[in-house]
Amino acid sequence: MAQKRDYYEVLGVQKTATTDEIKKAYRTLAKKYHPDLNPGDKEAEEKFKEVNEAYEVLSDDTKRKQYDQFGFAGDQASGFGGFENFQGTDPFDIFSRFFGGGFGGGSRRNSNAPRAGQDLEQSLTIDFDESIHGTKKSFKLMVDEECTACGGTGAYSKDDIQTCQRCGGRGSINVTQDSFFGRIQTQTYCPNCGGKGKIVGKKCDKCNGKGRVRKQKEITVDIPAGIADGMSMRLAGKGEAGYNGGPNGDLYITINVRPSKEFRREGDDIYLEIPLSFTQAALGDQIDVPTVDGVVSLKIPAGTQSGTKFRLRGKGARNVRSGAKGDQYVIVQLVTPTSLTQEEKKIFESLGDLNKKKGDSPWEKFKKKFIKK
Repeated sequence: MAQKRDYYEVLGVQKTATTDEIKKAYRTLAKKYHPDLNPGDKEAEEKFKEVNEAYEVLSDDTKRKQYDQFGFAGDQASGFGGFENFQGTDPFDIFSRFFGGGFGGGSRRNSNAPRAGQDLEQSLTIDFDESIHGTKKSFKLMVDEECTACGGTGAYSKDDIQTCQRCGGRGSINVTQDSFFGRIQTQTYCPNCGGKGKIVGKKCDKCNGKGRVRKQKEITVDIPAGIADGMSMRLAGKGEAGYNGGPNGDLYITINVRPSKEFRREGDDIYLEIPLSFTQAALGDQIDVPTVDGVVSLKIPAGTQSGTKFRLRGKGARNVRSGAKGDQYVIVQLVTPTSLTQEEKKIFESLGDLNKKKGDSPWEKFKKKFIKK
């Protein structure tokens, strides 16, 4: 199987390209490689499909975000769907949605051919700890599914389905119009049958002729360890039902993570601020520090200053792509006591007097720089 080209490379745009820049690039390339303008050119046909595939992903904010994060395949083992199997989407559908019509000709797809269902989006909120260690969540979702009573035809029985007289069952009609290529013949959906090629007489009682019914489904999703706030997951085939036997659309889930009261995440690294007394900072100490995976022991060297940052390797969040873990950084903050006993006050006063005699208190050192006797 040939290696896929990067979608941005296919359209000839930068990864920072705006929506308008992506549309402009697609417009140029789609017209250049359209099979109707390159009859019999298999290479042009393949490039036309490649360009449409790239545009289908990069023109959709959710799909583009997932592609930027996980590439073609994503993390399949963790429930992330990728773009390796770009199925169910007809490139002529994409072209027609963009240009508002086609060119006509033998390469036009059959309007009754299978089409993929619509993609759906859903947001899901989880706790910080669940994002670190992974979890399983279930929720309710309303989706359109194929009517089981009529098999998606919308008809009460097979005898109630008739061929459209206007389009002859093709589902499309030819219209001559002016376009950017000059005066050409364009193929469009038949207004009489809505592009189906068939007219339904008596409608199905269950779906009222729509061929689809609205249902509530329970969706269960395995959320991988290390997923971060704002990331999205793709559940293939969990979207709306397809048309004419086509595959279901996909469900894109955007993950929202509730912030932790103790930990702060930056990338795959975790940050934690801990209080430290003057005694611990001056003399040093061995303390127990909480991490996202439990408590670990940390040595505080004598003379530690407020704001000092200690690194705990491999104690951060797991990267959903590589599986590697980030680090945890512990930042110490010295706490000044607000109330002292008489005994404590005498100790601090003695320490202050000693520093004055030595002349090495922080204030004395600072004062010597600016106050000259």
